[in-house]
Amino acid sequence: MAAACRSVKGLVAVITGGASGLGLATAERLVGQGASAVLLDLPSSDGEAQAKKLGKSCTFAPADVTSEKDVQAALAIAKEKFGRVDVAVNCAGIAVAIKTYSLKKNLPHSLEDFQRVINVNLIGTFNVIRLVAGEMSQNEPDQGGQRGVIINTASVAAFEGQVCLALLC
Repeated sequence: MAAACRSVKGLVAVITGGASGLGLATAERLVGQGASAVLLDLPSSDGEAQAKKLGKSCTFAPADVTSEKDVQAALAIAKEKFGRVDVAVNCAGIAVAIKTYSLKKNLPHSLEDFQRVINVNLIGTFNVIRLVAGEMSQNEPDQGGQRGVIINTASVAAFEGQVCLALLC
């Protein structure tokens, strides 16, 4: 049996990667339906301007998802501005489209680039999950006993991949 669809009106959402792309679209949708949104994105992002465009129900929290200190500070901003965190949507992610090995350049893919992708997409997502779960544990349970929800997104590349990454080009 499918779960009943619940209104997001009045909920407070923290959205990683919230200053652009899927994260910003998620924030726009949530704010448009009556939720408050915290755009958690890099300090160098357009987060401040995007939050202003979305109005008083939105704020920007500059943070790197791989930093425990940054994410804790972002959650503190959410609590200070909106009082709690009900929803977390993980949209932050990066991709490095480089061949595994380039015959033309006689070079393997950079290990540092691969580690950076893993650090942001995997470690950063887990970092946010664990810290926001702690915040949500402080919420009063709703009628169904729930204290919050965490939504993790992924790229279609998980299914489609990038053809040239596996080729020796």
